Amino acid sequence: MEKVLEIRHEVFCREQGVPEREELDGRDREAVHLVAISGQHVLATCRLLFVGPTVQFSRLAVRTSARRRGIATALLQLADDEARAAGARRLVLHAQTYARSLYESVGYEPRGRLFMEAGIEHIAMEKRV
Repeated sequence: MEKVLEIRHEVFCREQGVPEREELDGRDREAVHLVAISGQHVLATCRLLFVGPTVQFSRLAVRTSARRRGIATALLQLADDEARAAGARRLVLHAQTYARSLYESVGYEPRGRLFMEAGIEHIAMEKRV
């Protein structure tokens, strides 16, 4: 968990300027955390919160040195697998708008208007599983 939080701090707080109090929302203990590992190094992470038939996908963070290698897409596929195994019917997320095409490429569809979260433009997205 220490390495997961380290990557999230690096990506969200240092790179994107998200205040730590917003990044650490107190929900990590109730979540399933997926990680991408190479050797002894954690390269990426994301978080799944299960709420009845819905899974909230969040906190996707990939180290700068590991980007553009398909790791985020692999984590999204693993999230689908985990959601199906748990009997979920849909996944939801708040995508930073620059990453919208990543989520659309794996079947997410936008829902509603753009909004600001932690000072960054987002769009709600959803996917049926």
